[in-house]
Amino acid sequence: MPELPDILAYLTALTPRVEGKRLEAIRLGNPFLLRSIDPPLTEATGRTVLGVERIGKRIVFALEGDLFLVLHLMVAGRLHWKKRGVKVGGRGAIASFDFADGSLVLSEASTKKRASLHAVRGRSALAEFDRGGLEVLGSDLPRFREALARESHTLKRALTDPRLFSGIGNAYSDEILHRAKLSPGKLTRRLTDDESARLHAATRAVLGEWADRLGAEAERAFPEKVTAFREGMAVHGRYGKPCPVCGTPVQRIVYAENEANYCPTCQTGGKLLADRALSQLLRGDWPKTLEDLEERKKG
Repeated sequence: MPELPDILAYLTALTPRVEGKRLEAIRLGNPFLLRSIDPPLTEATGRTVLGVERIGKRIVFALEGDLFLVLHLMVAGRLHWKKRGVKVGGRGAIASFDFADGSLVLSEASTKKRASLHAVRGRSALAEFDRGGLEVLGSDLPRFREALARESHTLKRALTDPRLFSGIGNAYSDEILHRAKLSPGKLTRRLTDDESARLHAATRAVLGEWADRLGAEAERAFPEKVTAFREGMAVHGRYGKPCPVCGTPVQRIVYAENEANYCPTCQTGGKLLADRALSQLLRGDWPKTLEDLEERKKG
């Protein structure tokens, strides 16, 4: 799922292409993308885009006449800038927003169509899309600690909870926890003052660095290949590869549709984390350290 740095990159690329431009047509290749009824989507046609904004992981198009289009890409949705009139429907594009000099195309590479589009009237109506999470890049340490302490979660879950923190997902939470040298399984309410300060600094640094890097790329060309697995990441998507800090093979735990990638040496004191299913299956046979794991591989 595109996260804060990715969404900011999209905004960087979209602003010069659509701001001040007339939205000439909206074509839906999949009617289920539209999740609202009133106002009708047809009201957006012909209006000028006044600006492009972000609410969490959602992209908001502010149109003249106090009308807003709210687009959530979810896991597999991606945006592309194409020549005007590109075909929509089938396995490719599921929607197109047509302007005089190009079309903003939405694709969704998944059989589970989860991306959504809402048309709303009035800025007050946008509040329902705000999950209330803290905007970390503009936060100070006390507000960050307050959000962490709101509920008792593992750090991985807390960072990815949109009610606590805005715009952070599976990929960047892995990078943040590695930078902070903290276990994804550590509970928020067991953090020391030093650990919470490290986590705050790491969160701001990781998100800021990637936002700057992807934003600079988006100024040169539209970000056509937005992915959760990027060259230069420390642990996310690097299972089995050496940690760039200490060389230890990166480990992972998989749960539901998500996973946590981590370095045992840098983050967990050499201990291996077990997901719930494997723990129940293997019980006492689950290797507790890297040394145990290597011995089992040899056997």
